[in-house]
Amino acid sequence: MKKLLIILIATVITSTMASAMPAPGPGWHGGGWHRGGYYRPRTIIWGGGFYNPWYSPWGYGFYPDYGYRPSPPSKLDLQIEGIRVNYADKIKSVRMNRDFTREERRNEIRDLKTQRSNAILDAKKNFYKY
Repeated sequence: MKKLLIILIATVITSTMASAMPAPGPGWHGGGWHRGGYYRPRTIIWGGGFYNPWYSPWGYGFYPDYGYRPSPPSKLDLQIEGIRVNYADKIKSVRMNRDFTREERRNEIRDLKTQRSNAILDAKKNFYKY
């Protein structure tokens, strides 16, 4: 009877410890695991490996993650970016030009910014024109 009681207590302790959460370590943030902080050791079978088509060693499984790749910019985005770069260069050259007075430079920069916004609006209008 004593041996059965010891075996029963050992079984309860073992099953309780097996179902308990691991001790906090890297990745533990009080309320749960964060970004793969839980380390699970790999099981290696000698004499070959186990191939599972649902998971691969590179992180993607059978279904690739299409939602995380950025889409290429549209023609309108490229055109607007070109307009912004051109006007940024013009504004910078006006700021560096010391032939003008401060007031003339301010007015010229203000005009260039207005021209830039008008050019972007025109590009959008021409792009969405039927």
